[in-house]
Amino acid sequence: MKRFGQVIRIKPEGKETYKRYHKEPWPEVNQRLKKSHIRNYSIYLKDDLLFAYFEYTGEDYEKDMKELAADPAIQKWWEIMIPLLEPLATRKEGELWADMEEVYHLD
Repeated sequence: MKRFGQVIRIKPEGKETYKRYHKEPWPEVNQRLKKSHIRNYSIYLKDDLLFAYFEYTGEDYEKDMKELAADPAIQKWWEIMIPLLEPLATRKEGELWADMEEVYHLD
């Protein structure tokens, strides 16, 4: 299992829409995340920042993420969500959310 922390900015005018959609996410989006071995997924909002935490339990992260990105429900979800977001300049090339370095963990 690998833990991930990610961060992105949210546009002020997008906060309420983002929260509304995430209050009742589409079942097919949640099913696809689970099929892609994503567990214990949480997103937090503070001011204009979103922080995401999830655990990946699969064997091939890149393959699972490619399959997730190709899913029609995920693509429709992203069509709504991505315009609400403002990626950080320091993220990796080609990524939307910026990965964070884990500096401490306690089970």
